[in-house]
Amino acid sequence: MRILLANDDGIQAPGILAARQTLSQIGEVFVVAPERQRSAAGHAITLHKPLRMNKIALHDGGEGWATNGTPADCISLGVEIVMEGRCDLVVSGINSGSNLGWDLTYSGTVAAAFEGAVLHIPSIAISVAADGVSSSHIDYTAAAKFAAKIAVQLAADPLPANMFLNVNVPAVAEKDIAGVSVTHQGRREYFDRIEARTDPTGREYYWQGGSIRVDEPDPGSDVDAILNKKISITPIHLDLTAYPILQQLRKWTF
Repeated sequence: MRILLANDDGIQAPGILAARQTLSQIGEVFVVAPERQRSAAGHAITLHKPLRMNKIALHDGGEGWATNGTPADCISLGVEIVMEGRCDLVVSGINSGSNLGWDLTYSGTVAAAFEGAVLHIPSIAISVAADGVSSSHIDYTAAAKFAAKIAVQLAADPLPANMFLNVNVPAVAEKDIAGVSVTHQGRREYFDRIEARTDPTGREYYWQGGSIRVDEPDPGSDVDAILNKKISITPIHLDLTAYPILQQLRKWTF
């Protein structure tokens, strides 16, 4: 199995190294990742400047390709250039922090898996739901093992075309994980998203972030699974059509 491994945390992030070490036990792994942190890059691709790649040594002694591009660019470069079009699986992660609910629209981790699906390659986005924790203090062991398990399962039982799996692993000890749930995408909303600050010269600037609104989670959702210390597996597809309101719109007068 030829596996392309990417992320949005940067090529030397501990999560991608943990994934490489485990996935190398089931296939040939090619690492192509951003040269720096690109979290929340979404599905951006680079059109107006040159894309570059540099082969570098990873902290675990392996090698990978660092690029100035986005997570989605990593998939195109990895598949077409590094792997010469021969890729059996895309794995994006392991992300340090969750990718749940509406966060999927912002996530560079998820976007890389999206791009894999666009290229008709089985793809997985995987994250550890350790929000607010330094990436160096996260235990990626359980997530790495589960990524390999899902990779083997996908090879035996492929998804329909243009779909991928978004996986979130609770940030608890492996023995404390309460099981696995196949989930739907939940709701995750932020408030106080823009904070106004003043720089040393007196000029105002703005910092974007926000706090998560605490709501009762939708039963069966990815958010609910993580709160219950379960691994969440959510199937995602490229078709964003809101099918329930098609008939309503067809009754409008244009």
